[in-house]
Amino acid sequence: MTTATAPTTENTDTGKKAGPWLVLLLAGVFEVGYALSVAGSSGFTVLGWSLSAVVFFLLTLFCLSVALKAIDVGIGYAVWAGIGAVGAALFGPVFFDEVLTPVRAFWLAVIIGGVVWLKLADSPMLRRDPEEARVARPTR
Repeated sequence: MTTATAPTTENTDTGKKAGPWLVLLLAGVFEVGYALSVAGSSGFTVLGWSLSAVVFFLLTLFCLSVALKAIDVGIGYAVWAGIGAVGAALFGPVFFDEVLTPVRAFWLAVIIGGVVWLKLADSPMLRRDPEEARVARPTR
């Protein structure tokens, strides 16, 4: 007689939660591509950059919509926008005649810190059910 073991909920929950965050990260990367393509298109007058912008736009919206099935919209949108803003600011000087000053770098670091804190805020450890928290508290 064979017995099947059920997967532990801890591993399953981690896998379920990591997938949407990876898709959101991918959406952020596509958002960077979109922002850079729009900048390079010169008001959609350069065909190559314009086509690239359309492709990145569709990819970023698709990935964002998939990720938001499992991530709260406020958190997901903020992380997505933060990735796009920071990525565009970091790669703008690489592709275009832009300057990344120390003041801009500081505020980009603030955005990155905010995105990291938003991800941490979605941690299961911080989102315990109030009933579980009440039961977990030691009684006097």
